[in-house]
Amino acid sequence: MRLLTKFGIAASAALLMLASAAHADSLENIKKAGKVRIAVAMGIPQYSYVDENLKPTGSDVETAKLIAKDLGVDLDLIEITNAARVPTIQTGKADILVSALGITEERKKAVDYTVPYATLSIIVIAPKEIEIKSYADLAGKRIGVTRATTNDMDITKNAPGAQIVRFEDDATLITAAVTGQLDIISSQSAVLGGINAKRAGKEPLEVKFTQAETNLGIALPKGEKPLQDWLNTWVKTNFDNGTLREVFRKYQHRELPDDLTSR
Repeated sequence: MRLLTKFGIAASAALLMLASAAHADSLENIKKAGKVRIAVAMGIPQYSYVDENLKPTGSDVETAKLIAKDLGVDLDLIEITNAARVPTIQTGKADILVSALGITEERKKAVDYTVPYATLSIIVIAPKEIEIKSYADLAGKRIGVTRATTNDMDITKNAPGAQIVRFEDDATLITAAVTGQLDIISSQSAVLGGINAKRAGKEPLEVKFTQAETNLGIALPKGEKPLQDWLNTWVKTNFDNGTLREVFRKYQHRELPDDLTSR
């Protein structure tokens, strides 16, 4: 019995050591590996998309490149879908996520965030002839959203009478709107521009009402405080010195609010 007890204690201690090693400091591991895995959902106009040379670009892609550069490591850009953003971090398939992810209390249960680094306006858009002024006007109407986005959560909560049609990414949502599969969409201003650019010869869609101005955070696994602290310092430094403002302005053609990192 004593031998078994001693063995049990030793085994338990070994398991604790293994668990501790498994949850080693991500920041330290990134620097040792010489590489940071940053997940980005492609197909989000202006934030992350493929340019005419078939290369990833956009404000989030450029932000990811800057993070890797300042960490002094190579960038492993992991291209995912919108719906895979939080699961990619939870399952350890990426070290961090820079992908227009709105900061919400629900998501905070699954991942940790940095201070806000950018913003996104979520809006309801439709043809001019469709009368929509509020969530109540969506009752009984079909409205398209990108799955697992802030838009999806907001419409689900505030327009329970709407018939919600969910798409896996912004690219397929845009295609649905351009091809006439649906007329009403909850998305963001960059997506509106992408839709109207492809509706050649058709009346452009317009903003019916603004749902919210969402703060975006860089997401990382729960409990990785050294990495979170490094990223928070990085965001604040590059916001104050104008780098993040310039990147956002270049792709979004608008300004970030002055109090962004203190929100």
